[in-house]
Amino acid sequence: MGRKFGTVAVLLSAALALTACGGGGGNPLDTTSAAPTGSATAGGGGGKAVIGSFDFDESVLLASIYAQALEAKGVQVEEKPRIGSREVVYDQVKSGGLTIVPEYNGNLLSFIDLENKASTTEQVNAALKEKLPPELEVLDSSPAEDKDSLSVTKDTQTKQSLNTIEDLAKASKNMIVGGPPEFKKRWEARFKEVYGLEFKEWKPTGPTTPDALKDGTIQVGNVFTTDPKMTANNLVPLQDPKNIFPAQNVTPLLHKASANDTVKTTLNAVSAKLTTESLLDMMQKISVNKDEPATVAKEWLTTNGLG
Repeated sequence: MGRKFGTVAVLLSAALALTACGGGGGNPLDTTSAAPTGSATAGGGGGKAVIGSFDFDESVLLASIYAQALEAKGVQVEEKPRIGSREVVYDQVKSGGLTIVPEYNGNLLSFIDLENKASTTEQVNAALKEKLPPELEVLDSSPAEDKDSLSVTKDTQTKQSLNTIEDLAKASKNMIVGGPPEFKKRWEARFKEVYGLEFKEWKPTGPTTPDALKDGTIQVGNVFTTDPKMTANNLVPLQDPKNIFPAQNVTPLLHKASANDTVKTTLNAVSAKLTTESLLDMMQKISVNKDEPATVAKEWLTTNGLG
């Protein structure tokens, strides 16, 4: 005990001496103003940021765009790619383990408030600002949109006379539907309520969904509209007249306490220039040309004066 108190006394004496000499500019034992680990708040200018992504190529690409844009502004960045599903990633941003993740505003709203009927970009973002917990915030949404769809092959569309999701009601009981592992949990009840859909089987096909449609493993699939395989596999996204799938604009989700003004203004500048067309072009390079996401991200940033 005496040794412990003696050590503390020495430390206190040293601290007082430093203060008296003007060293350090403040109380060296005061940690109340220190930024949290991984925070971008330290120093006000650069700071640090931990950027995560979901487990699919487009999310990895967007996270790399964010990371390289921030590095160009002097922010120290750590990337954590392919963490997993929204169920995992959301909690990590909320806890501060991640500073930023590229999100899709409509899916994020459905995740935190499944019953919310907001459909347009403006409605979705207004609802998010109301529903998100105080630890989190969203920045400006980009014009770039990657919507969920229920898609079928051109052959299935023709044979079953399918143009809208509503048309599936008469055929869904004989169809297998595929998508991400969490797809059934999120959407089964909603599809039944809004469109009267009851599928024969729900199969977790994940990123292989477009190929599973092409080879007939499934007859209906949850495919993102910017997936290059939509065209390559001759797939048709069914129209959604009742707007079950809300706006899906690419939108940064932040841990509020860990993001400074440099982070926010930089990411808003990225969002302002990111379009659906440019996202499609970048995904084509990754999926078809097999270019690395980081390389594609760098090229886009340079072209747009952000890198």
